[in-house]
Order: sequence, then structure tokens, then C-alpha cells
Amino acid sequence: MDSLWLRKENASEQEYHNLCREIETELDLPISFEGIYKWIVFLNSRTNPRIPVLNRYYGIFRDGTMKTRGIDLRRHDTAGIVGDCQREILILLSRASNSIELRELIPQALEVTRKYIRMIRSGEVPAEKLTLEKRLSKSPEEYKSFSHQVVAAQQLRREGGYIHAGQSIRYIVTADRATMQSKRAVPSELFEESIGYDAEAYVKLLISSVVNLFLPLGYDTTLVKGTLQT
Repeated sequence: MDSLWLRKENASEQEYHNLCREIETELDLPISFEGIYKWIVFLNSRTNPRIPVLNRYYGIFRDGTMKTRGIDLRRHDTAGIVGDCQREILILLSRASNSIELRELIPQALEVTRKYIRMIRSGEVPAEKLTLEKRLSKSPEEYKSFSHQVVAAQQLRREGGYIHAGQSIRYIVTADRATMQSKRAVPSELFEESIGYDAEAYVKLLISSVVNLFLPLGYDTTLVKGTLQT
């Protein structure tokens, strides 16, 4: 679905409705008016972080409704703890009436992030909030490199599970409790609390999701991590 983004100082809703009717009349192209934003942030491209894209954004309509597209929260493969943090940040940002107020709320948003980092490092995040999901492009035994999803898929296969190319694997990144270093990943259905999760791996995912939100506003990974003092 294509979108048209317009900006006009002090434009009324009726002006936009009139424009829609004119476009439909002149171009014979059905078009609908979605609303006027108080503010909107277009996220940077994954392939070129210096360029914003129109299909990844978050913003607030004048009626207070938030709309999001393409952010981590909307992705089915995002860990629940990461989604929870991003959701709480967006609820906070929804209080902003304009772009100036939005920027003023960023320090508070980073405090929310710090709270979730403490939560992850406490070791008490439940398994259902840690589960990641990736689709396999090949059968587990065909892989030469051993990413977390491949390790988990191969373990599931050894335990008698059936998994093949094109199928998704749900897993949790685990750690060696003695060294707290990333050691492996296990299928979510085989995870036990006694195994322990890799807290720093999830902190990294959390920070990445926050950078995704604020990179267009000048907060890159170095600045976010420096502010959080991680």
C-alpha cells in the first residue's frame, strides 16, 4: 500500500479532504485521508543508516492515537522483554505535543531503558519474554556457520524434533553461569531456569531497539550506551 506524506503549516483537516477529492478526480486514483500527526519520526534504513525510510516510523495523531510501522515492537521475532521496553517508551513519548516536547522526553525514555537493563541483568526475566524466532533457509545439518538459531535447531533435531528449511525456530540465548559468557542457544521448549540466559546478549538487543527509535534524532549507539553508562 502506497502512502503520501504532506506537510503544510497550520493546514486544516478539511484542506486534506479537499486534496484527496481533487486527486481522485484528476487521476482517477482512490485515496483516503488517514489523519494529521502532531509529530512523526521516520526510522533510518537498515541498509543505509543515514537515510530515513517511509515504511518504518512511529508518530502521534492529533487525537492522541499512536501509529507504528516497521519497528521492533511490530516484529514477531522480537523478544518480549525488548517489545515491553519499546512499548513503555512509546507510551511515554505519546505525551509529546510536538517535536520539541518529543526531544525533551528522550532522557526519560533512556531511564525506562535503564530500568529494563536492570531487570534483564537481575536474571529474573521469564522464558516467554526471552524467546527469539528466526526462519531457517536451510535444513539444520546444511549450515557451515553456527548462529544461535542453527545451534538451537540442531539441538532440537537431536532431541527428536522435526525441523526443516523454511521453518521457524524459537530459541533462547543461554550463558555459562560460571563465566556469564555466551555459550549457546536452546530451543524455547527445552529451556530450563537452571540453564540461565545470556543477560548481556539481551541487553545488546534492547539497546539496539532503542537506538532504532532515536537514531533519527541524533542518538546513535555510542551516545545511547554512554548515556546509559553500560
